Amino acid sequence: MNVDAFLAEAGDRINAALEDVLPPEDSAPQRLSAAMRYSVLGGGKRIRPTLVFATAQCCGGTGEMALHPALAVELIHAYSLVHDDLPAMDDDDLRRGQPTCHVAFDDATAILAGDALQSLAFDQLTRAPLDADARLRMVEILADAAGHRGMVGGQALDLAATGVALELAELEQMHRRKTGALIEASVALGALAAGRTDPTTLESARRYGRAIGLAFQVKDDLLDVEASTDTLGKPQGSDQAGNKSTYCSLLGTDRARELLAELEAEAVASLAGLPGDTELLRDIAAFVVNRTY
Repeated sequence: MNVDAFLAEAGDRINAALEDVLPPEDSAPQRLSAAMRYSVLGGGKRIRPTLVFATAQCCGGTGEMALHPALAVELIHAYSLVHDDLPAMDDDDLRRGQPTCHVAFDDATAILAGDALQSLAFDQLTRAPLDADARLRMVEILADAAGHRGMVGGQALDLAATGVALELAELEQMHRRKTGALIEASVALGALAAGRTDPTTLESARRYGRAIGLAFQVKDDLLDVEASTDTLGKPQGSDQAGNKSTYCSLLGTDRARELLAELEAEAVASLAGLPGDTELLRDIAAFVVNRTY
């Protein structure tokens, strides 16, 4: 299966499952339920859950084994977007081509929706058809990636860096946490879902995840400069308008593209440590660096 077909199939599967695990729109409290569904089901590339499915398949697992951890990472990602868009954070009005949650509802509802999505993510890990040790390991990995050592810590660094000229190493540290940690966790969860607990496989999976996680952010920085608002689904040039350091502002667009190619090569090289056919993961790395949105 080529990467486009796999992305479409994985996206359809995760979307159908999200419909089932999210509260019905008419369930009480109705405004909160509606905000949760609005924030999760309004589109998105579904890259993180797709990585869970793809890594599990590469390592000999099944879609059923990978489904709950795939849901968990997408719910964490959705919660982070709701909170990042808030006026006290990045203050964005547009996400995935539609008004952000706090604009469509209100600030308080958006905060609560994000909180509820985070809780629901960990609930999904407890429901994975795996042994207790594997589920506990997954909770540990996702909590670490989502918390102060990962995504939330990266957002704190990002907020502190607004209007500050960062060094390249500081920018990398911020994005390895804010964007990369959850992508790295997605790959590790996929390997664990397939029953792969040996250190060699898990470290190779993490190295792949770290490389494409940073590549994802470098590509985002390039798209912020080069793509239109309609293509991005959010305001074009928002990083520049927010006076943020980016790979394009520090390196220039040509060097940023070179770095992107280096990260893709690093991701592909790490696949030598994974069992099974890794062609799909190689194609996903290429998709990340060549995407147009």
